[in-house]
Amino acid sequence: MLVVLTLLVAAPVAEARGWSWLGVRIRDLAEQEMDELSRKHGIREGYGVVIVEVMEDTPAQRAGLRSGDVVVAVDGRPVTETRLLQRMIASGPVERDAQLTVLRPEGRRTLPVRLISMPRPIAGERVAAEFGFILREPDPPSNISSRRRPGASLPTVALVVRGSAAARAGLEENDVILQINETAVVSRDAARDALADLAPEQPFKLTVRRGDQHLAIEVPPAVRR
Repeated sequence: MLVVLTLLVAAPVAEARGWSWLGVRIRDLAEQEMDELSRKHGIREGYGVVIVEVMEDTPAQRAGLRSGDVVVAVDGRPVTETRLLQRMIASGPVERDAQLTVLRPEGRRTLPVRLISMPRPIAGERVAAEFGFILREPDPPSNISSRRRPGASLPTVALVVRGSAAARAGLEENDVILQINETAVVSRDAARDALADLAPEQPFKLTVRRGDQHLAIEVPPAVRR
């Protein structure tokens, strides 16, 4: 599964708007890719994180990062898997240059990247993922409105991670989120905005629609104090 870099990193809510952001989608290396990197680049054990997509108008794009780059270090510290890279980027101070070492077919390069503060909608996605769920992406625009799936923009749960706080609370795939704590949400964007104010170490309440039922769910803390 592709993972947005800014997800899955715990931090207090007061720091949410100060999280650093790179602007890529990433995945872990497959075992075969690790073996190939080890042979080609002389790494004792192949490791790194693959950049799947570089988003437009982001620090990653401005620094010249490319789809297919394998990030193996940040500021000289080895990157072995996605969660580690997420933590390195998101926990760093904003408006500073991070040195990313990447592997490309033509060899190894170190690129300076000026990190910026994470956009609020991305922060909301990151908080949701920390609790263990992901909201469904909206349907792409259509020239013919009748082709759009009914309810396509509603804040619908696409995935619940097994064993996560959301799973323990009973949240399920395809649940439609109606309210987050005391805030009613009518769209995915509204849900992301409300989620951005949550702290992973605090519980929160959801009201969801599941079929014809409206259910109240209390999600426990995702991060122990």
